[in-house]
Amino acid sequence: MNNLQDTLNPLNKKTAPIQGNYVGLKYPIKVLQIGEGNFLRGFCDWMIHQCNKKGYFQGSIAVTQPRPSGKEKIDKLKEQDGLYTLLTRGVENGDRVTSSEVISVFSQVINPYEEWNTFLQLAANPTLEFVISNTTEAGLNYQPTLLEEGVPIQSFPGKLTLFLYHRYLHFSGNTEKGLTMLPCELLERNGDILKECVLRYSKEWELPETFIKWLKEHNLFLNSLVDRIVTGFPKGEADSLFKEWGYKDSLLNTAEPYHFWAIEGNSELDHRLPFKKSGLNVHWVEDLSPYQTRKVRILNGAHTLMALRGILSGMETVKEFMENSNFSHFLHEVIKKEVIPSTQGDFNENIVYAEEVFERFTNPFIHHRLADISLNSLSKFKHRLLPTLKSYVDLNGALPLGIVQAFGALIRFYKTEKLKGIWTGEDFNGYPYILKDEEYVLEFYREQWLQYQENQISLLQLVENVLGNKDFWDENLNRIEDLSNLVHKYLAEILKVQ
Repeated sequence: MNNLQDTLNPLNKKTAPIQGNYVGLKYPIKVLQIGEGNFLRGFCDWMIHQCNKKGYFQGSIAVTQPRPSGKEKIDKLKEQDGLYTLLTRGVENGDRVTSSEVISVFSQVINPYEEWNTFLQLAANPTLEFVISNTTEAGLNYQPTLLEEGVPIQSFPGKLTLFLYHRYLHFSGNTEKGLTMLPCELLERNGDILKECVLRYSKEWELPETFIKWLKEHNLFLNSLVDRIVTGFPKGEADSLFKEWGYKDSLLNTAEPYHFWAIEGNSELDHRLPFKKSGLNVHWVEDLSPYQTRKVRILNGAHTLMALRGILSGMETVKEFMENSNFSHFLHEVIKKEVIPSTQGDFNENIVYAEEVFERFTNPFIHHRLADISLNSLSKFKHRLLPTLKSYVDLNGALPLGIVQAFGALIRFYKTEKLKGIWTGEDFNGYPYILKDEEYVLEFYREQWLQYQENQISLLQLVENVLGNKDFWDENLNRIEDLSNLVHKYLAEILKVQ
């Protein structure tokens, strides 16, 4: 980018290719966004931009960062007049697709750690309706905090509590001036968690009971589930893209075409936030749990299946796994014949979702490393695949053989040793890979494999010891009829592969 800095102007309102094409910045502020990162800019902000393009929303966003470390992006947004480019590319209906557009939704950019009063003054904005957030899972929690005049509050729920209190005071408790909170953090019941934190701060700070009543009765904290891969700034391609577009954009963002947002709320809310009306894959639902279960068991379950089998076979990426016809066929069979029949929700909808997942896995623009997916594989197996195994047994009185094979792969994956403080395993070709998990998990597996190799226990005993570890599974899995025998059978077959 160094050479281009001398020849190309940065993106802003004056940039020739987009002059006048930023109507969203002129709309009244309807959304406060806590989070300046790649995900929200490639997901919610893009959606609101689409709604504005169709004339359905006619609102803009005031954006602020949840942590002091977000200052760099906030400063860049100010420099670029709130504008940035989103490059969308991937596979859609079997075809490669690529598109780019300048997103113009940020009409105000605030650094709350330098502009605390400006942030709080936004609470008096009569057109404000929504609060959207993505502060990571760690950001959505309660931290004891002193309330001091003029001092920025560090935690997101704490900031929101004081913001809502200022709004309550300014509008004298007007019942029509409550806000709708849409947290996008990847936690189940994220809206409920946020509301609980806000109420806790309200009581800790001894805020009036009339405010707490207004908070409970006239503000909405909606649970939601988001799904889109947003990969951020494409370093290796930025120069050529900037040359093609005629400007440079330090906030250039990239995302896959697929997007999905399920929000637990009344569908009438789409009149105020017209995502579905604008043709976006957003669903207002009565119960979020079937969508959460579907994502965990199908998308996340497939990831864990691929990571275990792929790494042991010397593969590096999801795309590489999917390009192997044998492995891809195995994954399709397990998902369609074992996972989906054991997962709540509409069967046909789940099949369609699975096909979308498989297509997303083949995206040539995403380098999704199996090593990244394999982090804490034991816990992931417990939450993503074990529930399917148990549901399948309950429904069919038999074991799902593909997932049982994956159980064998899991145990082989944790055949590990510690070298210079790093836990490593060895794939079928004799090449090392790194394991990252809780220390007690890795120590347990090392001890089990060591005992097996020294003929102190049999392979079946090793399997039974793993299945019987209640610290891992919260129960003794040996109680599931024939599970230990089948896992032993597949593990023995895996060991012969080497």
